[in-house]
Amino acid sequence: QSKGKKPLFVQLVLDNIWSLYEAVMKRDKEKIEKIVTSLGLKIGVRESRHADPKVHLNAICSQWLPISDAVLSMVCNKLPSPLDITAERVEKLMCVGARTFDSLPPETQELKSAFMKCSSEGTAPVIVFVSKMFAVDAKVLPHNKPR
Repeated sequence: QSKGKKPLFVQLVLDNIWSLYEAVMKRDKEKIEKIVTSLGLKIGVRESRHADPKVHLNAICSQWLPISDAVLSMVCNKLPSPLDITAERVEKLMCVGARTFDSLPPETQELKSAFMKCSSEGTAPVIVFVSKMFAVDAKVLPHNKPR
C-alpha cells in the first residue's frame, strides 16, 4: 500500500463491483454489454431498458452475486451441526425468559430427545424454532414485487 498499490481484495473484488456500478449509473451500454457477456448473464429487456438504473443494477447483481446463495452457503459452512448440540443448550432454547426446563409440561419435555436427534422420519415430531422476527411490509417481499 505504501507504493500506491491496491490491496488484493480491492483489485479482485471491489474494483469489479465499482466498475459495474459506474457503468450502469452512467448508462455505458457498451461496457455493460461487455460485463454481462463476460459473466454469462441473461438480463431481461425490461430491466435493461428501465428508466431507473438501479433496476438494471439489481438485475445484474441478483444473477451475478445472488445474496441468498451466499448466505445459505455461509450458514452451511459456519454454523455447527444441529446434531452436535448439548442437552443444556436444548433446554435453554426450549425455555422462555426465567422459566426452567423442569417447569415445562411433560409433553414439551419429551420433545428434548427429538430435538437432539434431528430425525426426519415420518413419525418424528415437527419442531420449528424462530430465533428472530422482523416486521416487514408485505410490498417488499419478493413474491409481491411487480414483474
